Amino acid sequence: MKVELIENDAIGLGEMVREREIKPSELVEITIERIEKVNPQINAVIYKMYDEARKVAEKWDKEISIGKKIDAPFSGVPFLLKDICAEYEGTPYYAGAKLLEGNISEWDTELVKRQKAAGLIVVGKTNTPEFGILPTTEPVLFGPTRNPWDLNIIAGGSSGGSAAAVAAGIVPMAHGNDGGGSIRIPASCCGLFGLKPTRARNPLGPRYGDIGSGMVVEHALTRTVRDSAALLDATSGPDLGDPYYAPHKKRPYLEEIRQDLGRLKIGFLTSIPKGWSFETKIHPDCVNAVKDVAKLCESLGHNVVEVNPEELSQVNLFQAFSIVFTSVSGSSLTYIEKELGKKITKDQVEPITWLMYKNAATRTASDYLLALEECQLFSRKLAQWFHNGGYDLFLTPTLTIPPVKIGSFTVENLGKSVQLMSQMAAFTSIFNTTGQPAMSIPLYWNADKLPIGLQFAGRFGDEATLFRIAAQLEQERPWIDQKPPIYCSI
Repeated sequence: MKVELIENDAIGLGEMVREREIKPSELVEITIERIEKVNPQINAVIYKMYDEARKVAEKWDKEISIGKKIDAPFSGVPFLLKDICAEYEGTPYYAGAKLLEGNISEWDTELVKRQKAAGLIVVGKTNTPEFGILPTTEPVLFGPTRNPWDLNIIAGGSSGGSAAAVAAGIVPMAHGNDGGGSIRIPASCCGLFGLKPTRARNPLGPRYGDIGSGMVVEHALTRTVRDSAALLDATSGPDLGDPYYAPHKKRPYLEEIRQDLGRLKIGFLTSIPKGWSFETKIHPDCVNAVKDVAKLCESLGHNVVEVNPEELSQVNLFQAFSIVFTSVSGSSLTYIEKELGKKITKDQVEPITWLMYKNAATRTASDYLLALEECQLFSRKLAQWFHNGGYDLFLTPTLTIPPVKIGSFTVENLGKSVQLMSQMAAFTSIFNTTGQPAMSIPLYWNADKLPIGLQFAGRFGDEATLFRIAAQLEQERPWIDQKPPIYCSI
């Protein structure tokens, strides 16, 4: 039975619960056993909610035992919550920061309420870099999360703890959020499916209306496409008081993956347009991955076109994104100072956090708004490119380089760390800028047996086409059987 459960996705487990083939309490105990066995090697789960999970599972058990009809798609399915943005009442909330030790959440965020209503049982919280800034998960407070494919390699960030836990088989899916690639980067590093939804598709309340003028979005990392689709069905939609919301979907996303895909026009890049990053080079592994998947899409009947990077260059784009990103990162400390009623000192936070804080302090409101205008100018440019060229999808490597070694982001050389961050996120941050949905799909492994994710982006509000092609590629080249060396065997 345990082996069967390991191979099942979250929808499959929910079906087993509804069919009375297994109890939620049994699922929780198996998940706890997996955490205790695998987590010491990868350091993905930093706060264990075993007692709370058992209480919730017992309630589910009772409802099922009395024959109550269960409609929740993920009835009694264990889940992990990334320890930033999403809050769970009565539990510690660190955001990867020693500064927040002792902080207890006073409420469930709206997203967590919806996750619970979908039947998910939160068993623990996952590791994240301090305030989610870096594309690697190595906070001083909890130590590095290690990649199940190679323990010396980063799991990515900032949703690295969630990604490592899913990749190692602890849970079939886990919460993540994305402000510059924080779902897609760890999905690429760990060989998972990771979708960043359209701006404002999922709620951020009650604490936030938006973050970074909509650059930060919530969702999850999953093993299967259908889990991601069903979870987004369960959690998406505006909350009362939201400043804006994403376009309405035509039908449930879970239905979209069964719709006819038709022949799509897909543009792809093998080089970085000017202005997207400090760096302009892409590692050969990532170039090969894009070319390989472009051929795969062509073999499936799609019209695949290599794009001239000059069409999409914009000289000041990365500088503008950086101003918005550093302003958001720095404002995290300003917010905490307001809550604490006292100034934060340099020794209380990590060097990269302090750098962002000091950088943000030099920005004026005009700097921020002008940078935002530059980002919006590019958003219009890319939207026009999609429209005028008749493109349905845009294909790039998720990362410009394979996952690097733990310790590559050094305290001693912050300039190098910032440059590496820019290099890694050159393709992912673009779609936080535009607000378009984008996903990383695990379709390629290099000679070192490390996953190289492929990023597809769709038109604004069009997660449907992404889910459709993801399902087609999943069927054509299944990745569910690709298991890392560190993987639950219980």
